[in-house]
Amino acid sequence: MPFLTLLRIPFTLLSLAILGTGGWLLWSWFQGEWVWGADGALVRARDDWRLWLGGGLLAWSFLGRFVVVPLLARPGGPPSRAHRLDGQEVTGASGSTLYVETSGPETGPVLILTHGWGLDSTIWNCLRGPLAERFRIVAWDLPGLGRSRPAKSISLSAFAADLRGLVEGMGRPVVLVGHSIGGMTIQTLAREHPDLFGREVAGVVLLNTTHTNPLQTMVLSDLARALRWPLLEPMLRMTVWLQPLAWLSAWQSYLSGWAHVANRFGFGRYVTRSQLEHTTLLATRNPPGAQALGNLAMFRWDAGEGLARLSVPTLVLGGDLDLITRLEASRTIATVAPAARLEIIEGVNHMGFLERADVYGRQIAAFADTLTAAGKHVDRAPRAPYSPPAAAAQDEAGPDLHVPIRPGS
Repeated sequence: MPFLTLLRIPFTLLSLAILGTGGWLLWSWFQGEWVWGADGALVRARDDWRLWLGGGLLAWSFLGRFVVVPLLARPGGPPSRAHRLDGQEVTGASGSTLYVETSGPETGPVLILTHGWGLDSTIWNCLRGPLAERFRIVAWDLPGLGRSRPAKSISLSAFAADLRGLVEGMGRPVVLVGHSIGGMTIQTLAREHPDLFGREVAGVVLLNTTHTNPLQTMVLSDLARALRWPLLEPMLRMTVWLQPLAWLSAWQSYLSGWAHVANRFGFGRYVTRSQLEHTTLLATRNPPGAQALGNLAMFRWDAGEGLARLSVPTLVLGGDLDLITRLEASRTIATVAPAARLEIIEGVNHMGFLERADVYGRQIAAFADTLTAAGKHVDRAPRAPYSPPAAAAQDEAGPDLHVPIRPGS
């Protein structure tokens, strides 16, 4: 998302500055200075502090992540790693080549998982295992990321077309789960193909996402919008043109640990070391040019009528510490979408589904179970607006009611 892109710029420049300073100190130590010795002869004098400081800075430039990650995140927790299952490549409706992984019982209710930008489908590993015990899980890489390749351009409409092809290929109604740009893709699908909702799509889960240009719903949005045309747009286009250099810089920042510092701003209180390492690795190894094009596409995006056309049951999960898509965006989605309800997860940021995978997993499973109990996974007839089971006091509160989920719940 754009906020982390903004953060990675200064941290990458800082990482390169440290590398350059270390190299200059070693070079200046080696060169030394010619001075007259006590015997009247010229000798080369070297300052040893330049050797030690330069060597230390170079070591930090390539090994710093082993120090930084333990300082930024806690140990333990379920491991989060970029582990792949056996997947397959399929041709998407937009002409893209899509990499898709499936797991879970073949006859189980289908959940299609769409990840956030800069990541890939391995980011769902923390949720996929528990959910696959009862649900048929379909996780795919967005074109341009992971193992999927775009046909031509990168756009939300192309992503929505590819998602539509996956939905129609299931042969039975599905629940769509989207994080960040994944949620934006689902809203684009509702805007452009509303006929799918109520037939092929039985329900929707939106995780930490927005309903408009994310520059407008991130922290410091006024500053971000002011910088869009003079700085962000030219910088992103230059990243596309200079992708090899951008990639080398990204890897150097990853090795030094400064990329981890930038990505730490996407997490809240509960981030573990493996989660921080996983997200930073994915943001580094995915092509910078593709990521830049995706950010440019988001700058020009708005859900429009997509929210109003989300007529199926919709669960909106937002983090109260989210800096990248602030909680107000989740509130707006839950208010405008006709059959939506909002749950606020306390103590988490944009990557909340990693931090509190247990809470997010229970919410998603319970929501899908509700649809299954109502017969929404087998009935293709149009569906009435969803009314989640709740106490009488909650029924009077309206669709934007939220119930905070507290640590340990």
